[in-house]
Amino acid sequence: MGLIHIDLFTTLDGVAQAPGGPEEDPDGGFAFGGWQAPLIDAVDGEQVAAGMVGMDALLLGRRTYDIFAAYWPHEERGADGQIARLFNRLPKYVASRQARTLDWANSTQLGADVTAAVRELRDRHESIHVIGSLDFVQTLLAERLFDRLNLWVYPILLGGGKKVFADGVVPTNLELIEPVVASPKGAVMQRYALADGTPSVGDMSAGEGGR
Repeated sequence: MGLIHIDLFTTLDGVAQAPGGPEEDPDGGFAFGGWQAPLIDAVDGEQVAAGMVGMDALLLGRRTYDIFAAYWPHEERGADGQIARLFNRLPKYVASRQARTLDWANSTQLGADVTAAVRELRDRHESIHVIGSLDFVQTLLAERLFDRLNLWVYPILLGGGKKVFADGVVPTNLELIEPVVASPKGAVMQRYALADGTPSVGDMSAGEGGR
């Protein structure tokens, strides 16, 4: 069975809206589109590239698909050519409530039962990556329909904007599966695996060390 990776770039206060550019997602009058760009350095760039090794499918929400489809087909000869060539040849699956015309090569819209369709993709692919796609990610989190959560957390606070856990989540255990690494500009990569069960509780006032 393949693995579903959720890849997200977020500020310290959880904002993940429009990291890539001013026009990416201006919903709600968001004024900080492109907030990630000044904080990128060689270390987190290498981390992102390493995470793409073995990727054999993209799974995207409608808005992120449209952003990618307008950009990546034209970038094979540019500075991002290696990523562009990968994304352009990979199968791409799109979660959308409305029927869509998908012009980007190798693109397929998921059926009306999105959760069933995503589960079926695990039988078809080894390494499926969900990038951005905040609305769609909420569905995956609620259904525990992911295997890895890869967070790049950047050292800024924006206050407003769409957040990773905006509507709460199903109580879930995660396991840190790699050492946490900080980049020179302060971005921290955290890579987690979905773990069994739900969070447990205790009483820190009891036993040794209690007050």
